[in-house]
Amino acid sequence: MPKKNILVIEDEAIVSKDIQQSLNKLGYNIVGSADTGENAIILALETKPDLVLMDIMLKGDMSGIDAAEQIRDKLSIPVIYLTAYADECILEKAKITEPYGYIIKPFKEIDLHTLIEIALYKHSKEREVIKERDFLYSIVENKDVEGFVFVKSNSRLVKVKTSSILFVEALKDYVVINAAEVKYTIHSTMKDIQKKLPVKEFQRIHRSYIVRLDKIIAIEQPNAVIEGSKKMLPIGGSYKGDLFKRLNLV
Repeated sequence: MPKKNILVIEDEAIVSKDIQQSLNKLGYNIVGSADTGENAIILALETKPDLVLMDIMLKGDMSGIDAAEQIRDKLSIPVIYLTAYADECILEKAKITEPYGYIIKPFKEIDLHTLIEIALYKHSKEREVIKERDFLYSIVENKDVEGFVFVKSNSRLVKVKTSSILFVEALKDYVVINAAEVKYTIHSTMKDIQKKLPVKEFQRIHRSYIVRLDKIIAIEQPNAVIEGSKKMLPIGGSYKGDLFKRLNLV
């Protein structure tokens, strides 16, 4: 497993050196160190570490809390506060920046190691949740996800490659998605289905049919011949012009 990259922000040189030595002993990689909030932000953007150890009280105009807030806004990086103070007012202010923990100096290596590992684990799980949430949103909206659509079939959501779809057929209040080896009948409208299929790949050729353009193997007026099934689909007069514009006619 690759070493995790840690950025150390501490304005006392001796303390910073001790922290870095401890981190090295614990198996972490130090990607940089800084003693001001301004430099902390610059280094975080440059190195994109896995975690930042941030002293709350830094010299200069910017506190560690202010720096952590900007790092959180710009990057998804967990921050652990280092502090020599257990002042309730400071801790309340620090909470607003949603740190992954804080540790009071001086501290033991085992405590630092435990806190870092918990923070890294928590952050990785949060990223998984966000990724899954975004994925589920795309399913609920039934949008094309990298060449796929999700179709409701027998109380399940089935992932269907858009490249496998031959054509879509309207059937009263339902539509039938005809894929290479299977059909899916869903409660929807042609207008909604057309919105959810990749525009560059599909074309409405009739009020009752949407076809995947690369599945058309011939035009036998007034029909389009579809690959695989060799099914002949009617081309509606009002759709003919748009279809022919998209075909490479020679």
